[in-house]
Amino acid sequence: MESVFLLLVVLSLSLLVTRIATVALTLTGLSRESARFQARSAMTGVGFTTTEAEQVVHHPVRRRIVMLLMLVGNAGVVTAMASLILAFTNPVGAGGWVTRGVFLVGGIAVLWVLSSSAWVDRQMRWIIERALRRWTDLDVRDYASLLRLAGEYTISEVQVNEGDWLAEKTLAELELGSEGVLVLGIQHRDGSYSGTPTGNTRIHPDETLLLYGRERLLEELDTRRAGPEGDAAHWEAVEAQQHLIQAEDPSDRGLTP
Repeated sequence: MESVFLLLVVLSLSLLVTRIATVALTLTGLSRESARFQARSAMTGVGFTTTEAEQVVHHPVRRRIVMLLMLVGNAGVVTAMASLILAFTNPVGAGGWVTRGVFLVGGIAVLWVLSSSAWVDRQMRWIIERALRRWTDLDVRDYASLLRLAGEYTISEVQVNEGDWLAEKTLAELELGSEGVLVLGIQHRDGSYSGTPTGNTRIHPDETLLLYGRERLLEELDTRRAGPEGDAAHWEAVEAQQHLIQAEDPSDRGLTP
């Protein structure tokens, strides 16, 4: 009987861990249905190649949650199988087999009812969410969604070298904003970091820029050399950005008065 009880305890803990992971994934921006599916998939070790799975893999917080679920799930499956084997291999009489079977089926039925109850789900979600917000440093902001890191937009690091178009100029002189590029930060040569640098900040070789913009433009900017060709590339990018702004402006299409 102890083995059956241990099996029910393992199943209960598995459901609780899955519920906690579901709430945690929801806090990162996933929908409840998607979070529940990904949590159960990771807990059981079943993999699905879907767009939702890619959203989990490319998000550091979600990836950490899923990795923890995989570890806990593997341990839970082994324990549950061992308990199940012990429950029905120990020598007992006919009455003992029936008692164990009834206890096991009844316990699973109770767990099923509790896991399917909308009221229990609301109460547990409220408690778990408050606990996660209060006692963890879980970063619940979905930066990929906030920055619209999809399609042609991305964040990239650009290493500045001698002879690059970016080198030995201030941000004001570079006018990267007119190309549609935002400078999010600069890793300086001395190891210090400047977040949201000003226009007076000068870029030196061996520094790294953290940039946000269109992927192809950032790739071109990374290889742009100093001199007339680099200046020409800059003005071409500025002109392309102006055309893009005009194309995206609703007033140019007569959509606003």
